[in-house]
Amino acid sequence: MVSSPHEAMHRIFQEYPGLFTGVSQALGLDFPPPTSVTILPTDLTEARPIERRVDTLLRFDSEHDGPLLLAVEAQGKKDPDKPASWAYYLSFLYTKYKIPPLLLVVCQDRATAEWAARPVPIGPHQWPALTLRPLVAGPHNIPVITDPDEARTDLALTTLSAITHATDPDVGVILKALSTALRDVPEDIADPIIEFTAQGLSGSRRAAQLWRNLVAVDLSFYKSSLSEEIRDEGRAQGRAEDILRLLDRRGIDVSDADRERITSCDDLDVLGCWFDRAITATSTAELFAED
Repeated sequence: MVSSPHEAMHRIFQEYPGLFTGVSQALGLDFPPPTSVTILPTDLTEARPIERRVDTLLRFDSEHDGPLLLAVEAQGKKDPDKPASWAYYLSFLYTKYKIPPLLLVVCQDRATAEWAARPVPIGPHQWPALTLRPLVAGPHNIPVITDPDEARTDLALTTLSAITHATDPDVGVILKALSTALRDVPEDIADPIIEFTAQGLSGSRRAAQLWRNLVAVDLSFYKSSLSEEIRDEGRAQGRAEDILRLLDRRGIDVSDADRERITSCDDLDVLGCWFDRAITATSTAELFAED
């Protein structure tokens, strides 16, 4: 016997699965009669721990609109499995925190951004139970900031502008605006901007090199790790050139492989040792000899 209205309202569909066809027609929908029906386990508890991590999760509190959860995902390419994961994230966050969640997807190429921005209906086409609608930021909608004054008013947005437009021809203008804007900024504010920009551009060789050049020239007075790395690279290149020039003046043949070994070395201590040996060495074999 059915013990409560709760049990009756759902178990009747177990006993009479075809009931759904009549219910759907009464609700103005058109689900055809099923050819077969299988009753599945109702326990939706995870059978084993599954690690799921959103890239960044923030809680915003507002006096007017109340709290908001912002999940930020960085997406580098199309991934057919992602919409299901994103829907899970949002459902889980809403279940856990009881706070409206919002998904922001950040992309560096237009094709991925347009793919990520498409609403994804979850459920049968007659009546999708859920619709995933990410908010997407990418080269198609993030402004190209080329004015240093405008860049100075929002350094973080300018950094994101550079990152999302990393492969665009205009990226050099954005980076120049950013480096110019950073000249008058305190070092503790400029340092993370410099580093985030370098990280965000690392996938584009041209943009990354442009930024390194600008940091070396426009922001040479800063002591960020990137600035120090660029300075060390410059010292290493200079010392390598000194070694090759000295070997050339002394008439010592340098093979292409040995030249590559010298110019690719970025250890100043090793280069200093090689330079000292180049003064008296009669071959590159002596130059590279073990101590």
